Amino acid sequence: MSHTHASVLVHCVFSTKQRANLIDDPEALWRYLAVVAEDNKITLLAAGGTTNHIHLLLAVPPVLPLAKAVQELKGNSSRWLHEHGHQFAWQEGYGAFSVSQSQRQTVIDYIANQAEHHKKWSFEQEFLTLLRKANVEYDPRFVFG
Repeated sequence: MSHTHASVLVHCVFSTKQRANLIDDPEALWRYLAVVAEDNKITLLAAGGTTNHIHLLLAVPPVLPLAKAVQELKGNSSRWLHEHGHQFAWQEGYGAFSVSQSQRQTVIDYIANQAEHHKKWSFEQEFLTLLRKANVEYDPRFVFG
């Protein structure tokens, strides 16, 4: 694939099951996800979130399907948290939003500012806003798995 050149930036968002506050040490989780990403040839450009959800800005290689990338990140992190004594589960599914290079820094800043952001907005409000801004069609009955 030496002649393939791509910039595939994706803002991924997913929560803990039922949005429970299960992430005791978000920064440790972000560091672990950076290792998982690197092992899968994914560049983790930013990680953030709170005790009940995570935001990732990923540069996904063109040979790796997005669903596989997220599966690796969620599956390995869930296993890692279990190994460290946590009762843990991620929600079903995730949100994934394409990001242009011109918006890269804006998304990095948004992810870095999650603690402040969530003093005003719940995860549910934030996620629905992201879906609307991206013009993603959804059935409200199945948004929060």
